[in-house]
Amino acid sequence: MYPRVSDFIYDVFGVQIPIPIQSYGLFVALAFIIAGYFLYLELKRKTKEGLLLPSKRKVLVGEKAKPKELIIAGIIGFLLGFKLLGIILNYTYFYDDPQSYILSSEGNFIGGLLGCAISVYLSWHDKQKNKLDKPKWVEEIVQPYELTSSIIVIGVIASIIGAKIFHNLENIDEFLRDPVDALISFSGLTFYGGLIVCSITLIWYGKKNGIPPKVLVDAAAPAVMLGYAIGRIGCQVSGDGDWGIENLMPKPEWLSFLPDWMWAYNFPNNVLNEGIPIEGCVGKYCSVLPNPVFPTAFYETTICFIFFLILWAIRKRFKTHGLLFSVYLVMNGTERFFIEKIRVNEVYHILGFEITQAEIISTILFLIGLTGIIYFKFINKKKD
Repeated sequence: MYPRVSDFIYDVFGVQIPIPIQSYGLFVALAFIIAGYFLYLELKRKTKEGLLLPSKRKVLVGEKAKPKELIIAGIIGFLLGFKLLGIILNYTYFYDDPQSYILSSEGNFIGGLLGCAISVYLSWHDKQKNKLDKPKWVEEIVQPYELTSSIIVIGVIASIIGAKIFHNLENIDEFLRDPVDALISFSGLTFYGGLIVCSITLIWYGKKNGIPPKVLVDAAAPAVMLGYAIGRIGCQVSGDGDWGIENLMPKPEWLSFLPDWMWAYNFPNNVLNEGIPIEGCVGKYCSVLPNPVFPTAFYETTICFIFFLILWAIRKRFKTHGLLFSVYLVMNGTERFFIEKIRVNEVYHILGFEITQAEIISTILFLIGLTGIIYFKFINKKKD
């Protein structure tokens, strides 16, 4: 396992380069970037086909910098400078535990003042060079695909908030023990929470900018499936606990051509430090699971990448808006429901049955998707 990018570099090249980037965080970032690219392609295609129309907005140009804008710029600049110079001067602490450093009061006051001054000057200068004797309102034409970067930023924020909320609901005891850490820590994220809150937020944002909800979710369906597949690579590489139940069964003969870790894996050097100590290991991550488990994150990456290819291949064939997203919901719900059968997760006890939060939500999403397919395919046959 490679909890940090530097662990991978050392294992492959034998060179220790202290890069404070967590493997899981790297793949999550890649997931949003790559998913955003495919969303951009779909929004652009739908715009060319006339399914999406540009929106208009009025913008006041030529204003001088307002005190409020300069104050906000100064605060942001101070925080960045405070932390950045602190990182440079105390890099070892930052490398050992980036999360604790970022959330701590550690930093450099001089760096904060420099960052504040630079940020205020740049904000003032940007306004000054475009200042007019008399500010005026101008109308801008905005193409839907030009909103992709804003959609991604809003999606990231909404996803993290939703993922945190649903994780804490699923692990209420953990939340009650330490509410502050549970809310601000970078660990503990639930995909379905992120998906639900992100979807609601982006549908609102899309409607606000003239993008019909059904067209937007159809455009996003392949991208979200691919993003999920990439994000699960981070879970597998870092060993973040998204693994399966113990698997002590011998690998079937018909799977003999596959590496053993694809059947059962014990996640050495996992980022959670869960398991037993690794003999002779030196460093921060020196634990290994006592028994191998199903590598469910790898299975999800494989399945969801295949689903992405299917969605990408059929996306142009569906002329009824909402149908492609309905297919996505069925795929997503099916994949997650069955993977939960071999995955470690918190369970609820309902009417004598043990069921996980993900099983409940995946079942609901499957039923919504199936209903959508029936409705859009057989009842609402005309184009939107």
